[in-house]
Parts: sequence; C-alpha cells; structure tokens
Amino acid sequence: MGCKSPFSSRRTKMNKLNDHKKKFKEYIARLVSFTLKDGGSASKPDVGLFLPPRDLWSFPKYPSKTAILPPTVDLALELQRFITVNEVFLSEEDCWLGTWINPRSGDFYFDVATGCNNLSEAQEMASEAGVREGRKVVALFNSKRNETVYL
Repeated sequence: MGCKSPFSSRRTKMNKLNDHKKKFKEYIARLVSFTLKDGGSASKPDVGLFLPPRDLWSFPKYPSKTAILPPTVDLALELQRFITVNEVFLSEEDCWLGTWINPRSGDFYFDVATGCNNLSEAQEMASEAGVREGRKVVALFNSKRNETVYL
C-alpha cells in the first residue's frame, strides 16, 4: 500500500486551472481577431464557441450592461473585463457575447445579447428590455441577413 501525496490533488487542480487560462487566452485572441476582421462577433465565452450567422434578430438582453468603448482601448483587456464582470449573464442559455464596431465612430460595443426569430416579437422584447433596464435598445441585428432594424 503506497501513500498518496497530498500535493497530487493540488497539482491536478493547478493543471486544470492553467488549461482553462490558456484556453481563455486563446479564445480572447480569436475574439479580438474576429471582431477586428469582421466588425463584430457572437460567441459563448463559457465554452469558447463562436456562433455562425443565424436567421435571428439579436439585441441586448440587459441593455444596462452594454459597454461602449473608444477605439483606443486595449481590446483584449476590455473584453476580458467585460466577460469577467458579466460571466453569470453570458452563461445563461439564451445569451451570448455580442461584439460590434460602430463603422461611423470606430467605438467598440459589447453586449450580453439574446435574440428571437420573429422580428415583431424581437422588437417588443428589445423595447421592454430597454424600459426595464433604463437604457433604450437602439437596433436589432440579423447576422444571416446582415440586416439592421432600428427601433
């Protein structure tokens, strides 16, 4: 009968933590790349999954959490901060991280996004979210159609 080292469990936990940090760093690098190359992205940070274009009307589920940052920020650092602060909301089943670069100002927008297949329902849900959160939702976006509808 051998003795088990009390440190082996700690090493396993440290290895898992280091793996998680490495995967998160890789995800952030891809997120920055997609955002800068495509002008925006949709992803699930908790699993590092990037969502393909979908015929779905997307909008901020929690408009008060939307971050609007100038183009001079360290994008990777600000994305990490936004994800950390909003981790609980971004992990909800019907939510994802939406990034967008405003083509007029160059500002970065980060949202805890959600969506709906039906445009009328999405408009109503977005308006209600704006009232509930005290911050108006300005537009809905359909990534498959590459179409924006302003409220």
